[in-house]
Amino acid sequence: MITITEMAAKKIKELMGEEGQSGAEGLRVYVKGGGCSGYQYGMLLEEKISEDDTVIQRDGIKVIVDPQSMPLISGSEVDYSDSLQGAGFKIKNPLAKTTCGCGSSFS
Repeated sequence: MITITEMAAKKIKELMGEEGQSGAEGLRVYVKGGGCSGYQYGMLLEEKISEDDTVIQRDGIKVIVDPQSMPLISGSEVDYSDSLQGAGFKIKNPLAKTTCGCGSSFS
């Protein structure tokens, strides 16, 4: 399963309101091939949940993961940070053997 921090849930809720995404079901987190370390994380506001998607709920928001991505990010934590180094979502993945410097790709 995937864990969503309180800060991440708060930011997802905020983004859904800012973007006027009244039709959005939640935040889709996925993995695709590419990136400097082999796989790359992706996120987008999703309007449709498929039958085979995994849905994780926290504080009234949903995080949606497709069945191909789930084995690659199972056990991960989705967090949001806003610091001097920048603001953004971060995925802490215990299954990643190596990551790139920016943290957006892994193997």
